[in-house]
Amino acid sequence: MIIGFGFGNPLQSIIMLLFTSLISYVIYRGLRNVGRGKQNPLLKREQRKQDYYAQRQRAREYARQFDLTDEEIERRLDEEDRI
Repeated sequence: MIIGFGFGNPLQSIIMLLFTSLISYVIYRGLRNVGRGKQNPLLKREQRKQDYYAQRQRAREYARQFDLTDEEIERRLDEEDRI
């Protein structure tokens, strides 16, 4: 978020607006990077890759579990109705 303000004559307003916007942007970037810390880019890439592979594996498991034919769906519905 960039916040800026300016008042006075038009040239002075524009300069104040640009200056306060720049200060706001620098503060925003500084606060945004504080929570992240300094991580090794290769370590971060490896972590993202592992997360991606884990999500794909989970998706494959769900696909195997819920990839049913029409007959299997009918059979499961019949079993649930009996209970």
